[in-house]
Amino acid sequence: MRTAPRERHGGDLVVESLTALGATTVFGLPGQHALGAFDALRRSGLDYVGLRVENNAGFAADAFARVTGSVAPLLVSTGPGALMTLAALQESAAASAPVLGIGSQVPTPGLGGGRKGYLHELADQKASFRDIVKSVHTVRAASQIPSAVAAAWASALEAPAGPVWLEIPQDVLLAPTSVPPVTSLTAAPRPLPPRPELTERAAHLLSTAERPVILAGGGVVRAGACEELRTLAERLDAPVATTFGGKGAFPWDHPLSLRSWMEDRHTTDLLEDADVLLVVGSGLGELSSNYHTFRPRGQVIQIEADLGKLESNHPALGIHADAGPALSALMSEVTPRPRTTGAETAAALLDRVRQRIAAQDLDLEQQVLGAVREALPDDAPSFWDMTILAYWAWSAFDPRAGAMHSAQGAGGLGYGFPAALGAAAADRTKPVLAVSGDGGAMYSIAELATARQYDLPVTWLIVDDSGYGILREYMTDAFGEATATELVRPDFVTLAESFGVPAVRTAPDRLRTDLAAALAAPGPSVVVLPALLRMFAPTHLGGPHQG
Repeated sequence: MRTAPRERHGGDLVVESLTALGATTVFGLPGQHALGAFDALRRSGLDYVGLRVENNAGFAADAFARVTGSVAPLLVSTGPGALMTLAALQESAAASAPVLGIGSQVPTPGLGGGRKGYLHELADQKASFRDIVKSVHTVRAASQIPSAVAAAWASALEAPAGPVWLEIPQDVLLAPTSVPPVTSLTAAPRPLPPRPELTERAAHLLSTAERPVILAGGGVVRAGACEELRTLAERLDAPVATTFGGKGAFPWDHPLSLRSWMEDRHTTDLLEDADVLLVVGSGLGELSSNYHTFRPRGQVIQIEADLGKLESNHPALGIHADAGPALSALMSEVTPRPRTTGAETAAALLDRVRQRIAAQDLDLEQQVLGAVREALPDDAPSFWDMTILAYWAWSAFDPRAGAMHSAQGAGGLGYGFPAALGAAAADRTKPVLAVSGDGGAMYSIAELATARQYDLPVTWLIVDDSGYGILREYMTDAFGEATATELVRPDFVTLAESFGVPAVRTAPDRLRTDLAAALAAPGPSVVVLPALLRMFAPTHLGGPHQG
């Protein structure tokens, strides 16, 4: 006797489409309107990582997308669930992380602004996403699902990559469908090569420059063009600085490396003095321009995939292109320059930076950051929240073979730990480090349950300074005292242990040993460092600190 085929629903089409496009892992949190998709997920071969807060699920998807370079599906429910992802999607937009947000919607009769009184109903849910994501897609019938998923997937990957939003009504997800199972989908993003006449002009300017310098941003890392950048820099004998988002684009200890001291007047001066400055994969925004104090005196060449960032801050020979093909084209067209003063210029700049930092009595901060670097395996990725130690790491941390990621794109709190969980879900063979302050850690405490449930190899370093440390410094400098920055905290060690996560309280002189042991142990762990760290003096405000 034949068994009747199982009845399929709209949710099955969602999961089948994701699988056909190559998805392996879905992040999210279920809700009433999205249950049709979650039911289908149960029957699929996709891995599911469920977080406790939708915003944290978005951060986890963001990190998965960053470390894999592939689209990370994020599945949430209507209304509050969907809106809770907005801060995470803003970070993905700023960092060009291809997250595919899939949210349910009220039943189809409630679309279009009609007030039917459904649970979670919004007059126009997708309007909340339009200012954040690259594209918004709405499905109204099951037959539209495969094409809509493919279109959203391609949009997320197309340079500049970024998050997209797809919403599907509850009744469409639940209704039986006669649409055949999805077995094949194509979602190839369009390439973004440079125009040849612009490449030719840029190559001429660089080949004839006397003092060429390169500033590499996150676009180089995302394009996987680090080797092309190194080759080009060596052919031009051009020193290379990396933005905070571009850390890892150029070898830290290369003779031409200026590292990433972007909040330093000496670095700003050197970039300004270049007769030709090649900016690749950066919009020269606030943090990449020493808070907009950068004033180039020479010719700027800017390669940028995001058209809105091209020449948005400084006039340039603007090349709208992905960093990978643009650097490859330049590499083949520039005339190699003899090695002259590039390495000497880089060494002199770093020596001036070291002298400036050494004059500020910041031994503890450098000791702590050095201990983290020594404890972390070379190939292990790290994820940093908005905290003083992360601000130090932006400038002074060598990511080595393991990429360093932070929330410096949108700058929201709570990124580090859930992002690290997303990276660990992508590769469980190596440890992942998350770094937070005590204030930022409170955004993510619930995800200790996620770490334990999925046994993810994430070590969470919490630097406990009794408050929002960087805001305390900013307010004290600006107003003479701080307001609303001091916090009552839990005992983080006891709290972590209550989730079944091993934890230890450490000190600066034991940090390297304790952190290394935690990273070497299987599964999640927490290391708490009570310490009051200080920032190095800013140079964008002028005055005696800039020298």
